[in-house]
Amino acid sequence: MPARNRARAETPPAATHHRALPVHTDPADVPLETALLALADPVRRTLVRELAADEDWRRPCGSFDVPVTKATLSRHFSVLRDAGLLEQRDVGTKRLNRLRRAEFDACFPGLLDLVLRGEAGSAD
Repeated sequence: MPARNRARAETPPAATHHRALPVHTDPADVPLETALLALADPVRRTLVRELAADEDWRRPCGSFDVPVTKATLSRHFSVLRDAGLLEQRDVGTKRLNRLRRAEFDACFPGLLDLVLRGEAGSAD
């Protein structure tokens, strides 16, 4: 039994991750069509709008009140990451989010402003 405990103690912390770290796409590598498709969905626009209204790294994935399952929400976050709109990092058991506004605006000037302004009077 002591050998089993010793083996567990020797396992490096990096090997104990229970989920894969997110892959982040550079907005400069994103085609316009991909960016537009990411922003076409009302749930994703809600996520972007809420992230734009909050400080960076303050919103964990589970804090968004959207009418979708956890699996669907995870897919929406993946689409936003692939479009260069979102950066995520794990802190403890939470995955925190940051809207990559400056980077995205540098590649698609005015697009986020247009989308966010369009939401002001919308019932999405």
